[in-house]
Amino acid sequence: MRKNIINILNVKQFKLILLLEGVLVGVLGGLVIVGYRICLSNGANWLKQILLYCKQSVFTIILWFVILIIIAYIVSKLLDAEPLISGSGIPQLEGELAGKIDAKWWRVLINKFLGGFLTNFCGLALGREGPSIQLGAMVGKGIGKILKRGKTEERYLLTCGASAGLAAAFHAPLAGVMFALEEVHKHFSAPLLISVMASSIAADYTMSNILGMDPVFSFKVAKALPTNYYWMLLVLGVILGLAGAFYNKALLYVQSLYNRFENLNTFQKLLIPFIISGILGFIVPQILGSGDVLVDLLTEGKLTALMILCLLAGKFIFAITCFGSGAPGGIFFPLLVIGCLIGGLFGHGAVKYLNLDTVYINNFILLAMAGYFTAIVRAPVTGIILIFEMTGSLNHLLSITTVTIVSYIVADLMKSKPIYESLLENLLKKRNLPTPKGVGEKVLLDFMINVDSQLDNHLIKDIDWPNHCLIVSLRRDGQEFIPHGDTYLKASDNIIIMCDKIDESYVYDIVSSLTSEKISN
Repeated sequence: MRKNIINILNVKQFKLILLLEGVLVGVLGGLVIVGYRICLSNGANWLKQILLYCKQSVFTIILWFVILIIIAYIVSKLLDAEPLISGSGIPQLEGELAGKIDAKWWRVLINKFLGGFLTNFCGLALGREGPSIQLGAMVGKGIGKILKRGKTEERYLLTCGASAGLAAAFHAPLAGVMFALEEVHKHFSAPLLISVMASSIAADYTMSNILGMDPVFSFKVAKALPTNYYWMLLVLGVILGLAGAFYNKALLYVQSLYNRFENLNTFQKLLIPFIISGILGFIVPQILGSGDVLVDLLTEGKLTALMILCLLAGKFIFAITCFGSGAPGGIFFPLLVIGCLIGGLFGHGAVKYLNLDTVYINNFILLAMAGYFTAIVRAPVTGIILIFEMTGSLNHLLSITTVTIVSYIVADLMKSKPIYESLLENLLKKRNLPTPKGVGEKVLLDFMINVDSQLDNHLIKDIDWPNHCLIVSLRRDGQEFIPHGDTYLKASDNIIIMCDKIDESYVYDIVSSLTSEKISN
């Protein structure tokens, strides 16, 4: 144990080891995600061909519904065998990093890959990004297990894998880094940052060499929005903030609605979105899948305002119905598509009533993606960088930042919690989740002290620390030292705490509260 602590505190050695491991996670994780993307792409093409063929007769239509029911049954068995593959996988990853969940990496990897492919093949409105992040994280955990790394280093590799997953899923290495640190790990440190960057770049390089360098969204924005239109950005930001808060409440409500019917088993719950998908496939196939087709139609100007409104309502309802069922798949890409539709509808309205030049409609589509994502996920930096990388456009920093700030503030004022945080709370309420076990193995937890938190401007000895933990290191202004009772804690300090693996969840919750929550007056 002493050797492990020395390695952690020996920053230079640890950085090098973690850097190399990050590259390994990035390459292997990138290959897994490339395989996943190829399967999803082929599945979407097969679905189009199947729907065209099935329209020939009533018999083929009935046969397709029979196939959907069979696939729903298969997915339900995958979910029953491994409950941690439900939904996007991001809340499960956050729970793992908080010490509340201990997944079997190989089982999640296999079942999530297959389950995510089958739901996408059947047209459910679920994204690839959440599964990609979870798949990448499980690759990182698997490497940690194979190399027999300690729990602390394994947590870093999980974060590296998450970064690699998003980078390879969206050709967005910087967004992968920011999401892994801003949303998943929630703490910054030099060794972690370097390894996550290495992993993200390695994954993106691997993906680019196989699938090419084209951005996910290929539409172009003619030019930057003139400043005389900036007042519209404030209006758009308010709309997106309200819409994001409504999305979170609606999604959680649908999820609770599914859970309310306890007599329904996993298969029966999954039947609902699978059957709806079959119906929509013959009526409005544009709503199926993650939404690439809708974005293309919207940005090419092929949709009227009324059509956008109808597709927005249909996509919104279908997406939350699919996700609420617990089917393997993410909300990331579908919510970006919904944001696109909101931006397109706002742009059409602004052209008609606010004298907006039609050439700027695509600007509002682009801006709405970032603002809607920020209002829901509450990761503004990730949202800004993600849209830049996914569209290949770097000319709209000021306008995107304006919209994201306003949408963030409005969603916060609406007291809407970040969606992945709420989903994690719901997940932890379920029974039979695999939790960390074992006494004796030590874990090192890294926390940053926020301004005006309960630790800011206080002596270590004056704090009511949780039992069974020890502060082993403190980093301040690039320097690292071992603190003592009379050490004065300040905002931006990084403290490293050691505890038993079995106490990790308990210690994590209490110290997270001490480092982030403000002292009540």
